[in-house]
Amino acid sequence: MRAHISYSTMLAPFILLATAPLGALAADVLKTTGYTSCQDDADIKVNRMDIEFVKSTKKVTFDVSGTSLKKQEVMATLVVNAYGIEVYKNEFDPCKEDTKVPQLCPVPEGTFGAQGTQTIPDAYMDKIPAIAFNVPDLDSQATLQLKAKDGSQLACITSTVSNGKTMDVPAAKYIAAGIAAGALAVSSLSALASAGHAGTATSSPNFGDVIGWFQSMALNGMMSVKYPSVYQSFSKNFAFSTGLIGWDSAQRSIDTFRNKTGGNLTADSVDYLKKVSYTSSGQNMTKRAIEVASLWVRDDLSVNNDNSTDSGESNQFGDLGEGIKKYAQELSIPNGNTFMTVLLVFAIVVASITVAILLFKVILETWALCGNFPKRLTGFRKRYWWTLAKTITHLILLLYGIWTLYCVYQFKNGDSWAAKVLAGVTLAIFTAVLAFFTWKIWSLAQKFKRMEGNPGALYENKELWRKYSIFYENYKKSYWWLFIPLIVYMFARGCVIAGADGHGMAQVAGQLIVESLLLILLLWSRPFSLKSGNWINIIIQVVRVLSVACILIFVEELGVAQTTKTVTGLVLVVMQAVLTGLLAILIAVNAIVICCKENPHKKKRKEAEKARDLDNLTPLDARNSLLMDPQEYKRGSVISVGGHRYDPIPLTEQNTQYHGARPFQDNDNEHLMDNAAGFGRTGTHSRAYGGQWAPHGSQQGGYQGHAY
Repeated sequence: MRAHISYSTMLAPFILLATAPLGALAADVLKTTGYTSCQDDADIKVNRMDIEFVKSTKKVTFDVSGTSLKKQEVMATLVVNAYGIEVYKNEFDPCKEDTKVPQLCPVPEGTFGAQGTQTIPDAYMDKIPAIAFNVPDLDSQATLQLKAKDGSQLACITSTVSNGKTMDVPAAKYIAAGIAAGALAVSSLSALASAGHAGTATSSPNFGDVIGWFQSMALNGMMSVKYPSVYQSFSKNFAFSTGLIGWDSAQRSIDTFRNKTGGNLTADSVDYLKKVSYTSSGQNMTKRAIEVASLWVRDDLSVNNDNSTDSGESNQFGDLGEGIKKYAQELSIPNGNTFMTVLLVFAIVVASITVAILLFKVILETWALCGNFPKRLTGFRKRYWWTLAKTITHLILLLYGIWTLYCVYQFKNGDSWAAKVLAGVTLAIFTAVLAFFTWKIWSLAQKFKRMEGNPGALYENKELWRKYSIFYENYKKSYWWLFIPLIVYMFARGCVIAGADGHGMAQVAGQLIVESLLLILLLWSRPFSLKSGNWINIIIQVVRVLSVACILIFVEELGVAQTTKTVTGLVLVVMQAVLTGLLAILIAVNAIVICCKENPHKKKRKEAEKARDLDNLTPLDARNSLLMDPQEYKRGSVISVGGHRYDPIPLTEQNTQYHGARPFQDNDNEHLMDNAAGFGRTGTHSRAYGGQWAPHGSQQGGYQGHAY
């Protein structure tokens, strides 16, 4: 008893955080959902087993039916375990007066059925921990054993016990999808605000950051380990980010495709999944609790020989398997349909993007015909096909790691040859597209390094920025190449999870190595151009590493206690939910900043225009004094309006001796006019200009051709 109290106290803070957004789907009710046989070749086969326990009434209501090969007396044992702890065990004889069940005393040959209630003693009530009614996705099992009087085992049935609360609720999926849509809208607004300006990084967290984080949480639920139910349900809320979306009509179409191309639908089709119960919704539990309320007022037993087995419904569990298979089947997606489902979703997304861009182009063309078309949208009209190709390339970059995982999984476990061919072709195309852009950007960077000493032109050249910036727009100029190890990281992660499917230890160890290497790279380089980008992405990567480290505890080979696994599962839920909420808050803040803050590019244009106005000066403008050559200013303070001043001849170079009248070779005035013509050439300061006036053979007297 003391152990249960300490365990509940230890879990209390995690329960408060994990269950805060959940409503009470069923108040203090425990109910079995489905069953599996824990004995082969049993003499008694159970077709139905429903057991409910209501805390307020201290009663257990049961409904059991099946078939028996012969008539015989039996002993029944009911054992309930919660988080690996046995919380209830009761062995009773159906033929005794205080526990008599007429239909089981004795068990008849053929079909039988029994319903009734039993009161739970207070001694057992005290052993049931309070968390069993509060923690969503209770990790508990109920086992019913039927034995002969001689002690031989006749039947063994195990069923999962639920309290009606779960983390796998539609509201959580809608919230996650809303966060992703908000990130996409904010990223689009940021890109629109910086349109036409090279070298501009988008704000963090952007759409790629959010989708990458959602994919990480979904992948954490695909390992081949024994998850606590609470975390298994939580991770399914983000399955949409990996392309796994349950859709019955689409699944039936894929089943038909597989059936025609070598697939086996015997135990791997959507119709098979519908026949076998894997999960139970909280609404059905609540409805069932109301229906059996009338049974709680009495403490008697009733029997039915026919109706119990004619319900037409079986709640038997199928083989869920583990890893990716279990994750997909819990989403009502057959294991063999996994890759084709993702391919279909990708095709729908690409078609939607194409139609949306085409519709936008039609609107712009119509707008242009009407006049007043904005210049900033002219580029889109000219580069329609390039915009479409760039968008699809960006989508490939976001999904490359997930695509690698599903393709490798299809190669390993697929049964349809056509699906395998499609997986190989699409993976080759995706890899070729990313390899081409990687080679192109690398070649350009090396070219600019040889020409200019750095690859800065990737950020400064407007045309190159428009074509290739989706790969490196958020990184510093010196770390433009970081998208290359990120592509390798996504490829390696997908190969590890899918390739090691079925081997939990190898999966977790491999992913832990991959995630740790990326964290070391981010800590060493801090490559993002914005500080917020560095902090947010490093925090996301730290949580990824911690999440994988926590999943290591779920590996069965380590033999960790179930209670420890449950605590770890709740810690994972809280840690990842808090980070998701933080990203949502940051997205909202970025949206407010984008809407309220002045566009920085518009501000720069205004400053440039203002500076240009200051430079537009007239010769008489007083501000010209700021632009004068200081050397010329020192030479004299007199400004020559007619042009450049003549440099004065130093006194030592001047001939001041008087020689009387200036003799000429002849009496005409041509010499005077020829030399006077030099005064009009104010554009030169050369002292070698003109001829000499001195007579032939004389070095004295006359004008030497220097300008005063």
